[in-house]
Amino acid sequence: MRKLILGLAVTLDGYIEGPNGEYDWCFTDQDYGLNEFFNRIDAIFIGRKSYEIALKHAQNPNDGMIPGMPAVTEYVFSNTLKSVKEGAKLISGDSIAQAKNIKEQPGKDIWLFGGASLTEALMKAGLVDELWMSVHPVLLGSGKPLFHNNDNRTALTLLESKTYETGLVSLRYRID
Repeated sequence: MRKLILGLAVTLDGYIEGPNGEYDWCFTDQDYGLNEFFNRIDAIFIGRKSYEIALKHAQNPNDGMIPGMPAVTEYVFSNTLKSVKEGAKLISGDSIAQAKNIKEQPGKDIWLFGGASLTEALMKAGLVDELWMSVHPVLLGSGKPLFHNNDNRTALTLLESKTYETGLVSLRYRID
């Protein structure tokens, strides 16, 4: 079965966005392991809000979510969108059952790219297999926390850690 990997940038105080949705604190001066990660995946799960933000910032709406990302199948989870860009797949209705079905299909791993609500739902359903956090050495003080309304203790096993000269620390955990 394919692994679902929550991979994202987070501040040292646990925020994934600033109080106004900003992410200008994310380091973009080097690769930070993204190209290696791209070799592991062939699909991406993204929530509506993150999808709309990514489309707004894309130079070409038919390009991938991230500059330099190879072509992957994009699954957009939304009960309000009526359509998505060409090549993407809209997932609505019972998103948990559909995510489970996609994980059971053959292929490489899947990147859970964004969407706090989607992440929360997939974490609660036990569908996330790994966490790959790029911890940025900045304290925002407020914003959108990585884990919101998480009332379950979750054991993790460290798979890999890497420290960069910039102070960014990459951490990869398996969810036990």
